[in-house]
Amino acid sequence: MSSVYLVALGSNRRHHRYGSPRAVVLAAMEELAALGTVMARSRVVSTAPLGPAQRRFANAAALVESELDPQAMLAALQRMEREFGRRRWRRWGDRVLDCDIVLWSEGAWHSEDLQVPHPQFRARTFVLGPAAEIARGWRDPVSGLSVAQLFARLTQPRPAPR
Repeated sequence: MSSVYLVALGSNRRHHRYGSPRAVVLAAMEELAALGTVMARSRVVSTAPLGPAQRRFANAAALVESELDPQAMLAALQRMEREFGRRRWRRWGDRVLDCDIVLWSEGAWHSEDLQVPHPQFRARTFVLGPAAEIARGWRDPVSGLSVAQLFARLTQPRPAPR
């Protein structure tokens, strides 16, 4: 049985073959085809550094239809990160490639090393912006809100308190 995954991609380090972080993300989106059918790709956006990272990030999202279960998809994405040169030695550090499963068409998944929906995606404009381009109506199984609604909550101005 095939499922659809919303995958977030990011980079803030150059790659010896692909070049800029933007080019890394574009190349990674092409590589996703090895995991299933890439149904949609967002544009690549430039975002501010997060945590101790010093460099700006290139971020994007893709919808991938695959026969892989979430655990196998995670393993495949982590293998792809390693092939691009990712070394998991420091949390929040600079990285050549970061790939995260944000949402899964079958709902929620919880295991020791994987939680879907991604636990922090609701607070990250760099995930929700690209995701809203390709999956506006996809609902978060936890909050019941669509990707577009979650993105609007983070980006729409709020009235000042009286």
